[in-house]
Order: sequence, then structure tokens, then C-alpha cells
Amino acid sequence: MNTTIIGLDKNRTEKLVVSLNDLLANFQVYYQSLRGLHWNIKGKSFFELHVKFEEFYTDSQEKIDMIAERILTLGGHPLHTFEDYSALAKVPVGKNISKDTEAVALVVNSLTELLKIERSILEESGEANDEGTNSMMSDFIAEQEKTIWMLNSWLN
Repeated sequence: MNTTIIGLDKNRTEKLVVSLNDLLANFQVYYQSLRGLHWNIKGKSFFELHVKFEEFYTDSQEKIDMIAERILTLGGHPLHTFEDYSALAKVPVGKNISKDTEAVALVVNSLTELLKIERSILEESGEANDEGTNSMMSDFIAEQEKTIWMLNSWLN
């Protein structure tokens, strides 16, 4: 078997890098939407959501760095252009959203799309015996599932 410097199958690792770059691109679009929500939110929920969106984009920024560093650890190259991000984006883009319920629904929909990608990567990383990626995806998934539950509770 042809392995990487960290002992993983090269072919499976190359496929994981593609999937992780897809996740990276989607997180970048999600991050930018969160910045826009933070800046543009209006109404009676302003103070609550302004702070919450900042919390979310700060968390996303950390996850973006973790994903890029994992790609590098696997011997790949993280995508880093808006052109690449736009081409791969599956998360909805938030533009000029200022209404609280619309903003929170966008976050829920975005996290739902990210979860789909992460679950697929979790399966891939399990098959590749890549515990580092597997662990990262498990952590992301558990946290985002709870966030979706909380945001849906706020919406209802």
C-alpha cells in the first residue's frame, strides 16, 4: 500500500483532501454570510442576535483554520480564492438580510448543508482509518446539531 508520511493510504487521503476543500469552501461562504448577518441585523432581537452572530463567525473562523490545517496535514493544498469558494458552495448565501427570523433560518439552513458534507467526510475518513479527520468531523457534527436544535427552538 502506498502511504502518506502519517501512514494513511494515499489514494483515500487524496479523496479526503477534495472533500475537506469542499467543506472549507462552504465554511468560507457561511462565515461571510454570518458577517453580513452580524452587520445588518435589525429589530427587537438586535442585541441578542448581533452578539450571537459574532460568536458564530468567530467559531467558524476557527473551524476554517482547522480544516485548512488538516488539509495541509494530509499533504494537500487548501483552497483560498473566492472563485473556488463560489464554485463549490452549497450553503445558501445571505445577502442584505436584516430580519431576525430570516437570519436565523439562514444559519439553520447553512448548518444543515454543512452537516451533510461533514457526515460524508466522517464516513470517508472512517474508511481511510483517518482518526484525525474523523475526530474533527465528529466534534463539528455534535456541536452543530445542538446549535440547530437551539436555533429551531428560538424560531418556534
